[in-house]
Amino acid sequence: MAVTESAPAVPPAARTQSRPADPGDGYEGILRRQSQRESAARTYARSLPIVPVRARGLTIEGADGRRYLDCLSGAGTLALGHNHPVVLEAIRKVLDSGAPLHVLDLATPVKDAFTSELFATLPGALADDARIQFCGPAGTDAVEAALKLVRTATGRSGLLAFTGAYHGMTAGALDASGGATDVRVTRLPYPQQYRCPFGVGGERGDELAARWTESLLDDPKSGVTTPAGMIVEAVQGEGGVVPAPDDWMRRMRRITADRSIPLVVDEVQTGVGRTGAFWAVEHSGVVPDVMVLSKAIGGSLPLAVIVYRPELDAWEPGAHAGTFRGNQLAMAAGTATLAYVRENKLAERAGTLGARILGRLQGLASAHPCVGDVRGRGLMIGVELVDPDAAGPDDSVPPPAPALAFAVQQECLARGLIVELGGRHSAVVRLLPPLTLTDEQATAVLDRFADALAAAERAHTPHPPASRRATAPRNASGPSH
Repeated sequence: MAVTESAPAVPPAARTQSRPADPGDGYEGILRRQSQRESAARTYARSLPIVPVRARGLTIEGADGRRYLDCLSGAGTLALGHNHPVVLEAIRKVLDSGAPLHVLDLATPVKDAFTSELFATLPGALADDARIQFCGPAGTDAVEAALKLVRTATGRSGLLAFTGAYHGMTAGALDASGGATDVRVTRLPYPQQYRCPFGVGGERGDELAARWTESLLDDPKSGVTTPAGMIVEAVQGEGGVVPAPDDWMRRMRRITADRSIPLVVDEVQTGVGRTGAFWAVEHSGVVPDVMVLSKAIGGSLPLAVIVYRPELDAWEPGAHAGTFRGNQLAMAAGTATLAYVRENKLAERAGTLGARILGRLQGLASAHPCVGDVRGRGLMIGVELVDPDAAGPDDSVPPPAPALAFAVQQECLARGLIVELGGRHSAVVRLLPPLTLTDEQATAVLDRFADALAAAERAHTPHPPASRRATAPRNASGPSH
């Protein structure tokens, strides 16, 4: 290859060696190169520009030497926080044993131990004779498997899903999520107390949501044929931390059972003690036909499964597979995590501590008009921020304030606290701390959040009162999530 005078030749070996050895400006260089090299689809790295180098429990240390309290926890993956000793020991044990790390779907002692521990935690009415399908390593892969399973078992193709849902990023999972268009999925209203789709809230809103579902299924002119299944989250996470009312969940179970429609519950983010019960469906006593599990079941490593009633097991051999469905390290880490949560009653602890945190946050709401709603279950908590000055005369609640929510997130980061945003307009600050959170750590998290909220509120420029902006144009839609 010709070399110009302005670009002197450099031996390939020298070029290869110089790149990793020349970070230039430390962690800032790492961030810059990430921005230059990685896809525009990257998300967390945009709002959380840190470079983690060490982590333990709740704490992350960045390459800049700063320490952060991590209330994102791998989007709910890290039930025991970062690098918990029982997880590390389980991984080391497999590594030191000489066991194969990749086995496709072959039986191994590690897999058998994981399956036994998982089944010991499931609702008894399901675990007694359930089947388990090991999927690709991500939660969205398990969602795809669940949807494919019920379609195979019923011979039907349509699906029922809910507004505000989030089930993953692959095509089928997106079809069942809140932002889908042009799909074979019927969208049903998900009950909300704060932003009720019917404008009434409470038990009346829950009742209307259930009646709408029944009407669509029973009206021969609704355009909705009997579907292959219904998929629902017991707590909508990305949708803004919206818990499903227990009575409504029981109603969905009756509606589907009476019409022979398999009920699929997505427990990817809510499972393994997160909501104050080992599985979120336990709050309502509902036993689904299919449970979709991932995130925390792998103890920080990629693992995803579906567990389902045996009568749905209509697969032909090889009908659903995945090269990495036999992740031995994840199964070992998952077994250790499941056992630790069960033996140490961390689900109950999450319920108790979560209620205390919710109470403190609700106290903040009384002093900060920008806090529209505080909600959640266990250690899955959301704070919806609003613009009280922008509410119109016909608004039952103020409009969401995504810019303020982003400002709060950045003020939290400046104070060493990592939080995530969610909700329909990215106006909900989400807290997903590990289940090992101590009382002292909870106090530190809340103190930093309260300080960040006050700082962001002071700096945020409010809209003029609604009466002075009556002629202002309205946006067709809010910012994308």
